[in-house]
Amino acid sequence: MESAAQTIQRIFGGDTETLGAEIADESSRYEQLRQAVFTKPASTRRLAVANQKGGVGKTTTAVNVAAAMAQGGLQVLVIDMDPQGNASTALGVNHTSGVPSVYDVIEGRNTIAEVMQPCPDYDNLDVVPASIDLSGADLELADMPNRNNLLREKLDEFLAQSDKHYDYVFVDCPPSLGLLVINAMCAVNEMLIPIQAEYYALEGLGQLINTIGLVQQNFNPALLVSTMLVTMYDKRTLLSQQVYAEVKNHYPSIVLDTTIPRTVKVSEAPSFFQSVIKYDPRGKGALAYCEAALEINNRSNVVLETIDMRRNEN
Repeated sequence: MESAAQTIQRIFGGDTETLGAEIADESSRYEQLRQAVFTKPASTRRLAVANQKGGVGKTTTAVNVAAAMAQGGLQVLVIDMDPQGNASTALGVNHTSGVPSVYDVIEGRNTIAEVMQPCPDYDNLDVVPASIDLSGADLELADMPNRNNLLREKLDEFLAQSDKHYDYVFVDCPPSLGLLVINAMCAVNEMLIPIQAEYYALEGLGQLINTIGLVQQNFNPALLVSTMLVTMYDKRTLLSQQVYAEVKNHYPSIVLDTTIPRTVKVSEAPSFFQSVIKYDPRGKGALAYCEAALEINNRSNVVLETIDMRRNEN
């Protein structure tokens, strides 16, 4: 018996420009993803999702890659380090002012286990929320001893004591290069950088890479820029194709083959307190983020080996 994708393909044939062909492609990708297997990495992968430029799909990427991993059966922790709390909203957890959050963790009042909340959509996805209370943390942390490693100390302690083994930890960073982002970079082993498919997005990339380099030199020598993901990609425009080609040319080994398209559903999902993976599972945005998550997962062995090499060198 033929599948829905095969039926659509038979009806519309090889015409790649029609709506029917697009539906056939999405159906085929959906079926392939249903059969895909996410493998547990040899050790916990800790990624900060960062870009100091706003509006590049940073939080959207953190939330949806994490949700795709969880849907694939992996144990995932998301730490929201952005005072706006958008990742907390999209994952459906309470993050109103006064609710115990990552702010209380880095200030030393609570542990991660005490403030963590389960995501209502996935039993194997936990969230450390952020609230507007975090907005003054940069100033408060400035005079604290060991101010750059506060999150790392708490995360190391939590992972060592947790009954669950987490396969992935994603830290969603604010659109800045302040102390909150430095804390995130010191707490993880990898950087995931979303890049919008526009030339303005490339301008700040050098500054971000320089900041990562300073963190590597002074605080976290094992930190690796392991992944770049091009977002808001429009395959119909020459501009998107050129931006992707330029980024891929400069960073061929770390830019994902998968690109994230512009789609209303991706922007719409957080208003329903859901990831697009849950909200519109068969849509273009969800398919792309699942493919990106699978690609990240498939690179685990190479990435972890590279991190180990960096540790041994230092």
